[in-house]
Amino acid sequence: MTPVVDIQNASTEAVPRDDELSQWVNTALAYPPLNSCPFERPELSIRLVDRPEMSTLNTTYRGAEGPTNVLSFPADLPPELNLPLLGDIVICAPLVHEEASRQRKSDTAHWAHLTVHGVLHLLGYDHVLDNDASIMESFETAILAQLNFPCPYTEALHEEH
Repeated sequence: MTPVVDIQNASTEAVPRDDELSQWVNTALAYPPLNSCPFERPELSIRLVDRPEMSTLNTTYRGAEGPTNVLSFPADLPPELNLPLLGDIVICAPLVHEEASRQRKSDTAHWAHLTVHGVLHLLGYDHVLDNDASIMESFETAILAQLNFPCPYTEALHEEH
């Protein structure tokens, strides 16, 4: 499976290269235990934004004030359309940098984690309930290990998550 990843950079901050983002998406979608992607060539978009845009999205779609690090919008299309759209991921670049610094991890590792996290949300995974969070975190950790990144779940991250 080779996904089509549309990357939109609307941020003034430093962001990963398109090929890095695509690799992280590919690795997440190819993770065998997931078996959740119903498409041979799934399509998704990743939009990289700054605080104002993310704040607007977070307020509009989650009713929460201020920016958040990542939002996922799974495609909700009628089945008869049979389009390979997974949905959209929006990542707030300034927050990625701040969180990575605060959590004492590399920016690249945190970008990879949030990208994988967003993909899992597009596939229907969530972390509202403790059991679901454990499942999602174990998938994230395994996928990031395949990409040679350390476990993203430090004490600092659990406090924010």
